[in-house]
Amino acid sequence: MEESVNEGQTPLPKSITVSLAELFRVFLHIGLLSFGGPAAQIALMHKVLVEQKRWLKEQQFLNALSFCMLLPGPEAMQLATYAGWRLHGTLGGLIAGLLFVLPGAAVIFALASLYAFYGDLPLMQTLFLGVKAAVLIVVIEALLRISKKALSRRSHWLLAALAFIGIFFFSLPFPLIVLLAGIVGAFMSTPNAAEVAETHAQATAKNTLTVLVVGVLLWMLPVLLLAVLSEQQVLITLAGFFSKLAVVTFGGAYAVLAYMAQEVVQLYGWLSAGEMLDGLGLAETTPGPLILVTQFVGFLAAFREGGFVLGLAGGLITLWVTFVPCFIWIFAGAPYIEWMSAQPRLRGALQAITAAVVGVILHLSLWFALHVLFAEVNQQSYGPLNIWQPEWASFDWRVLLIAIISAVMLLRLHQNIVIVLAVAAGLAWLLSMWF
Repeated sequence: MEESVNEGQTPLPKSITVSLAELFRVFLHIGLLSFGGPAAQIALMHKVLVEQKRWLKEQQFLNALSFCMLLPGPEAMQLATYAGWRLHGTLGGLIAGLLFVLPGAAVIFALASLYAFYGDLPLMQTLFLGVKAAVLIVVIEALLRISKKALSRRSHWLLAALAFIGIFFFSLPFPLIVLLAGIVGAFMSTPNAAEVAETHAQATAKNTLTVLVVGVLLWMLPVLLLAVLSEQQVLITLAGFFSKLAVVTFGGAYAVLAYMAQEVVQLYGWLSAGEMLDGLGLAETTPGPLILVTQFVGFLAAFREGGFVLGLAGGLITLWVTFVPCFIWIFAGAPYIEWMSAQPRLRGALQAITAAVVGVILHLSLWFALHVLFAEVNQQSYGPLNIWQPEWASFDWRVLLIAIISAVMLLRLHQNIVIVLAVAAGLAWLLSMWF
């Protein structure tokens, strides 16, 4: 089919005409129904954009998805941004991406506020005890799902094992693990001449550089203003930390949590391990990307420094520095998607990073399990080796029981995550009444 180019050098079949009003309506529908994590969100977009509306061809959708998986940040949100960009240039991308994020962000603000004011109440603590147990199973389910797709070779199993050992026993930083895995994957790939497709980028270097420069300036402007004008150190620290996080968040929210747990809980002391699980539980019950858990962290960290207004500021700056880069990656990289999807070494790097992320999520699963099942967990250092040691007397059998029931509902009966979380919270309340 003959292609035309609309605003922003966006390739769009001549037969497709989508008004901004229709684009807004469809992506609002997707944004409001985007529950269940990236797999469910991507499936929903495929059904609407490829099967029902036929705005994207199957191969275009798959190429864009592969590209988004290569990027740091939430791949489902970036896929929505790409679809909007392809249909209506930069404005369409902004509309689609924002509608994917903002409904969930509004709900997270409301839930985080309730948590900040009432989270210390005995009833709330009891309900969240059940939520923690269920979220542990959600993380394990993500581990199983990703490992099935990622560990197709012995080398991938080895990379996953090395990543787990590096982060769990030696506390290696997550960005370093991602970088090393990508390098190894690129060099392990051995392309031949037949594999390299004759595809070309649809943008000039000048246009790409302009997008990058303007995007980075917009991204960093609030951070620089905070550093110069604000006396609230917590906002400056949040802006710096989550800006760094935004460029290394390969592997989605579960991999991010492993890195966040190292920094937020152990280094900054903003939240406890249990509160991190509570935040993930809240993010699981809302539409939008699971990485909105970062907003929960930003709000709570700032709230504890200066109350509700500062908490709102902390949540907003966290949202800005987390999601603005997602738009930059798409607007700069979208014209190159067809070319990049044909590069064997890039595919090899992506596969290696995904394999390493399996090891990182395994670390997250064990780390959360220890902190949920035991009230007291201590880290002992033996030279460069770090070992987590629980206090066996602090074991909570109620959490194990709720986790087993949640596992049956989620892994065996395939119940909706919101239902599982509600049942887990209810079970925790009943057990607290009886025992």
